[in-house]
Amino acid sequence: MKKTLFSNVVLIGLVSLFIDMSTEMVYPLIPLFLTSTLGATPAVVGIIEGIAESIASLLKVFSGYIGDIYQNKKKLTFVGYSAAILYKIILLLSTSWLWVLGARAIDRIGKGIRTAPRDALVAQSCGSNNLGGAFGLHKMLDMLGSSLGVVLAFAFVATGYAFDKAFLYSIIPAIIGVMIIPFIKENKCSKPKPEKFVFKNIKLDKKLKLYLAVIFLFCLGNSSNAFLLLKAQETGFSASQVILLYLVFSLSASLLAVPSGRLSDKFGRSAILVPGYMIYGLVYLGFALIQNKGVVLFLFIAYGAYNAFISGAERAFIAEAAPSDYKGTVLGIYGMLQGIALLFASIIAGVLWDTVNSNAPFFFGGILGILSALAIAIILGKNKKRQQK
Repeated sequence: MKKTLFSNVVLIGLVSLFIDMSTEMVYPLIPLFLTSTLGATPAVVGIIEGIAESIASLLKVFSGYIGDIYQNKKKLTFVGYSAAILYKIILLLSTSWLWVLGARAIDRIGKGIRTAPRDALVAQSCGSNNLGGAFGLHKMLDMLGSSLGVVLAFAFVATGYAFDKAFLYSIIPAIIGVMIIPFIKENKCSKPKPEKFVFKNIKLDKKLKLYLAVIFLFCLGNSSNAFLLLKAQETGFSASQVILLYLVFSLSASLLAVPSGRLSDKFGRSAILVPGYMIYGLVYLGFALIQNKGVVLFLFIAYGAYNAFISGAERAFIAEAAPSDYKGTVLGIYGMLQGIALLFASIIAGVLWDTVNSNAPFFFGGILGILSALAIAIILGKNKKRQQK
């Protein structure tokens, strides 16, 4: 890997590591906090997650475009990650699920601002031959931070600390992560600045358009991870065991992120993306059909594998298929479509859970996952690794 890849991607990855450590110290606690302390139902959990994700999605495309045109990707990344600190402060003050909704909304607004510019910074730090590996490296550090955060969350639950202690201490790694951002380098060009944002200036090829359409449909069944945690609790796992399951997922994703990204560089994106979406479908069907604790543990490991397979290869495919001057914008469009679908996904999952049964959301998501894998196989075909122009 080039020096720029090592310096920039590692620095960006370290920022994600500390921010995700902060976030995951509280994320697996939130559904437990909502249901056990604040008395919220699974439907309310779905509404909170859906609204939060949709807010983020609407900002991603605009932040990506602004970063491309005004060459201020690093500034946007800084602002977006800083919201993680405010998020934890509001959680500390929460006395009802509406406060939690506000806190999650602020956190996701920050994610919406930072994600596309950050991914564009990763993409501009390396060539197409190691793009999957670069995104895989970033994902590995990101998920390593998640794993550390989950370990700390488990420690808080196992030692009997109250939720507010976890919320308070989670602010520390968030501050450390934000302090790393000034050391990241941004490559700037002298491209003229359009006066306004117009989609017609961004030309996408047919394959990319079809792929984005499939992602939107897939995400309608990809409800919040909070439902996986609630399902595990229903299966008979204690609160501390549920957190350990989430740790297993994070470690699995972290360990497989770099190898899967590099494999997509070597064998083509479809060789990783199609199995990844198929794994997702089978995992969700497994949650619907199986109640055995040992199998549930395996499903969390497999869910981490899905996450690793998709994250690096998918962002690499979109970055290399996007017009060179609008990579951040197209990555933002990708995130926007995901978030809009996730709004409906979490609401649908919550309603299905409350009105049908707890298995219904997983049948729905599993079927969509398998159909998405088949559709992506058709769209990408036997496409070999994209050659560097």
